[in-house]
Amino acid sequence: MMDKEWMEVTVVTSSEAVEAVSGFFYNTGVKGVSILDSEDIEFKKKSKGEWDYFDESLCSLTTGAVIKGYFKHDENFDGYLKYIEESVDSLEKFGFSKGDGIVSACKVNEEDWENNWKKYYKPTKVGQKVVVKPIWEEYEKKEDELVLELDPGMAFGTGTHETTRMCIKALEKYTKQDSTVFDIGTGSGILGIAAAKLGAKEVIGVDLDPVAVDSAKKNVSFNDINNIDIRYGNLMEVVQGKADVIVANIIADIIMLLAEDVKSFIKEGGRFISSGIILDRKEDVVNKLSACGFTIEEVNVEGEWVCVVAKVEK
Repeated sequence: MMDKEWMEVTVVTSSEAVEAVSGFFYNTGVKGVSILDSEDIEFKKKSKGEWDYFDESLCSLTTGAVIKGYFKHDENFDGYLKYIEESVDSLEKFGFSKGDGIVSACKVNEEDWENNWKKYYKPTKVGQKVVVKPIWEEYEKKEDELVLELDPGMAFGTGTHETTRMCIKALEKYTKQDSTVFDIGTGSGILGIAAAKLGAKEVIGVDLDPVAVDSAKKNVSFNDINNIDIRYGNLMEVVQGKADVIVANIIADIIMLLAEDVKSFIKEGGRFISSGIILDRKEDVVNKLSACGFTIEEVNVEGEWVCVVAKVEK
């Protein structure tokens, strides 16, 4: 009989630290994560007409974010909890506001957490065409829509975060029928799957986190696509050839590190779409890309987040 006793770890933090804290959870043996972000709620309130579902009961969160992770209650749990506490404590060293920075833990039943986190995910239109749909939800697609099936419980990148939305909008604009697209730090696989759905000829997604690689492969399997390959490892080591579009939704420091080498993986006239950049680091990233010979085509901002589209000139 399955063990029904689980631990729920709750982190109260800032909206800008959501993806970093999610990453801390995925460095442990977490079995599921839910995210309630006040910025997402504000976005949904302002654009209610675009949503098939909006749960008014979620509106009580007015600032910051609450991230919950669910763990089997075993001998590893105390170590995981200590790691999360220490990581949240060190957020400011990496340039993120930790907000309240509160970490707490309590026991929950399996049925409770499975139902709790699923209620936060509903079909979401994130671009002109792309709709992100949790695999357990029903959705009747409109004629011009591309429905992306996702299990958001496996790894972060669910379509509701500003960085993901901006990347998908950029992919809609720059992905053509004969495009090759590389997705660096693929996470849940959402951006690579979106590129494949948008008609790219070939998509390669890479990630250094084996949990993310497994998650992305599972999410690919939920979608009727055969032009995407998910690989474990570093872009420079596991990918050959050049792409028309490279997308990286990571963090500013990693994008700046990539800037030197990534150009050699992009065809002339191709684009580097980068996000996961907090507003305070916008100029750093733009300046670094410019110094590396990119032409900055777009600098898009949503909330506290930035997405930069840079071109490799002929």
